[in-house]
Amino acid sequence: MQILIIIPAYNEEKSLKLSLDSLTHQTVLPKKVIIVNDNSTDTTENIIDEFSRNFAFIQKVTTQEKSEHIPGAKVVQAFYKGLSKAQLNEYDIVCKFDADIIFPENYLEEISAAYKNNKYLGMCSGLCYIESKDGIWVYEPIADKDHTRGPIKSYSVECFNKMNGLRTSIGWDTVDELLAHYHNFETKTLKDLKVKHLRPTGNSYNKKAIRMQGEAMYKIRYGIIITVIASLKMALKKRSYSVFYNNIAGYLEHSIKKTPYIVTNEEGVFIRKYRYAGILKKLTGKH
Repeated sequence: MQILIIIPAYNEEKSLKLSLDSLTHQTVLPKKVIIVNDNSTDTTENIIDEFSRNFAFIQKVTTQEKSEHIPGAKVVQAFYKGLSKAQLNEYDIVCKFDADIIFPENYLEEISAAYKNNKYLGMCSGLCYIESKDGIWVYEPIADKDHTRGPIKSYSVECFNKMNGLRTSIGWDTVDELLAHYHNFETKTLKDLKVKHLRPTGNSYNKKAIRMQGEAMYKIRYGIIITVIASLKMALKKRSYSVFYNNIAGYLEHSIKKTPYIVTNEEGVFIRKYRYAGILKKLTGKH
């Protein structure tokens, strides 16, 4: 299996070397790693240059646009900047990885095997773990263990093409799974494949970013009922009433403004049915 990895990187000097060390020591190496230096102001570019000199399969791409740690369009734009430097049809798997991940040495081997053994598999990943105050690596409980997380996305190229790539918007890392299912692909997380997430999700996000989650729910055509349920779930996990308020406020704001959706009406119908089915399974305890 030929693997293409694209890593958007903005001011990642504290973690990028560790991440690239883990990728260059894989039991199965990628065919190409493209690191997109997204207008970094620290030593990120120097680290990329060092690795690209030492490893022929590592390539640097540079952007000059203003960057900040905001989820959504910015990271996908950087991803596409990297993708434009590759011929996607030369690969079987395309990955979008964050620059703050340490991978176990068998990560790509296990991912490759999963795709090879299941022609219907469209997305696959391991699970993200974060370091606790006691120095123990524990599961990052930001999402269900069946969800392929944004920092470690991988797609079969066939699935990626069928769903017309990634949406350049907040919510891209939720709607991709839903669109994979819409196009009759399976998604899978390998529970024993544990990656170390050096910067826990949300640590650098501000109030605006939290509110944007409601925007995402609107753009994905969740509808108000699923949005309320999802917002309550997030608020309970974060133990914060403001999370619920900001999610709902973000949803209503974009509903009133009639912001364009990022899925078609037909895709939206499927997404709501899929989400309602998932809620029903949890309520009835069926799996």
